[in-house]
Amino acid sequence: MDSLDGILHGLAVAGQPVNLLYTLLGVFIGTMISHLPGIGPSAGIALLIPVTFGMDPPTALMMLAGIYYGCMYGGAVTAILLNTPGDAAAVMTVLDGYPLARKGRAGATLAIAAVSSFIAGTMGVTALAFIAMPLATLALHFGPAEYFALMLFALTTVSALTGDSIAKGMIACLVGLALATVGIDLQSGTVRFTMGFVELQDRVSFLVVVVGLFAIAEVSRMVEGTLEGTMHTVRIKGRLWFTPEEWRLAWPAIFRGSAVGFFCGAAPGLGGTIAAMLAYITEKKVSKHPERFGHGAIEGVAGPEAATNADTCGAFVHLLALGIPGSGATAVIMGAFIMYGIQPGPMLFKTHPDLVWGLIASMYVGNVMLLVLNLPLVGVFARVLYVPPAILLVIILGIASAGVFSFNTNTFDLYLALFFGALGYGFRKLDIPKAPLIFGLILGGMLEQSFRQAMTISGANPIIFVKSPIAAFLLLCAIGSVVASLWTKRKPPVVTAPAAAMAQEE
Repeated sequence: MDSLDGILHGLAVAGQPVNLLYTLLGVFIGTMISHLPGIGPSAGIALLIPVTFGMDPPTALMMLAGIYYGCMYGGAVTAILLNTPGDAAAVMTVLDGYPLARKGRAGATLAIAAVSSFIAGTMGVTALAFIAMPLATLALHFGPAEYFALMLFALTTVSALTGDSIAKGMIACLVGLALATVGIDLQSGTVRFTMGFVELQDRVSFLVVVVGLFAIAEVSRMVEGTLEGTMHTVRIKGRLWFTPEEWRLAWPAIFRGSAVGFFCGAAPGLGGTIAAMLAYITEKKVSKHPERFGHGAIEGVAGPEAATNADTCGAFVHLLALGIPGSGATAVIMGAFIMYGIQPGPMLFKTHPDLVWGLIASMYVGNVMLLVLNLPLVGVFARVLYVPPAILLVIILGIASAGVFSFNTNTFDLYLALFFGALGYGFRKLDIPKAPLIFGLILGGMLEQSFRQAMTISGANPIIFVKSPIAAFLLLCAIGSVVASLWTKRKPPVVTAPAAAMAQEE
């Protein structure tokens, strides 16, 4: 089955009524979550994973993917109306979106953001469909040594490029790798690092970690923002559509932002925030009037919004073709894959063609749904901003607690989730990124198994990791990513301090 046949087959799968229903539900929930400042796609997906228990895996994954790109669509709403990004990737939208809203162009700015997201999302899915399968075919030639080198490369890029400190990224990554070693060793049967807790012999639950680290920890952020009174809403008023002059300025930025975003998504560890930053910088560089940026330039909204949505499609390239998450949100989705007993990677296209092509095609359908939802109903969605924060916090904590408890019906998981919630809060206060921890937790087990298998094959001779050209190349890439990151830190910052701070939340 080639890519074109795969897309057509996927459309038939995604077009089934139940899949359409849950895709619509996913994009709707994602849009609503994105209107809650601080929650973000990772926490939103983590919060809703328990709801998908018992569902058919393709249907459940279409819904979770819908939450992901639905969040990326709607993150601009709070950025434009509240001067607060709904997720980290929307941080650049604040710079020009909020000034435009203050000028009475809130409706037009939201419309440009929605159209930018639709075009970039459609282009990104098309690129994903034609790139992922050839990449998966190449990955079929990988052995344990190549997989070990690939995972090491992914870990170094994530820990080095997420946040403003390599040391902090590495700390988070090492904590995740350490958590991955807890439980019974599958090869020797030895109990490792359980500290006497029988519940930990079956490893640390991914769901508990992700709900605590993201959902519970981010609630504290909302509490702080509310108590400090830093949220100021601009109500939607005036004409909701953009003018021909605004469209003339925006459409080139959309295509440039789409290309930048997909490239960043396809490169492990860059993420939507860096994609948005690069797109914003690109628009400012090519503009004949760069002085307008920061005061209400429509290109400053169109470019970053296109980049963040194209980035989501690029992030799925690694997840589906290599089994390596390309962002924090896709790491959470990869955890959902594993919970359903499905291993993402090169064999996915052969063993689960209905799932993988249905998932890709559902993104086309979801993009259309989001455009239809966001343009006429943006005023309705934005009213969630006016719900009292206390009610929202109670709802979020209730869903998180019920989801964690229902997984094993064990109160130990609730205490563990609270522990990881406190850990996530501490990470936030210390500016330590959380995404590398999730990467380390998910990839740690596979990294260990690949290393052991490679050493067994080679008779404990480490030369196997440089004897293979692919493995040697990937190891060089891992070294290069760390060196490049160190070199980048030597340069003066090119973005504002608040933007850099938000990037750490990716």
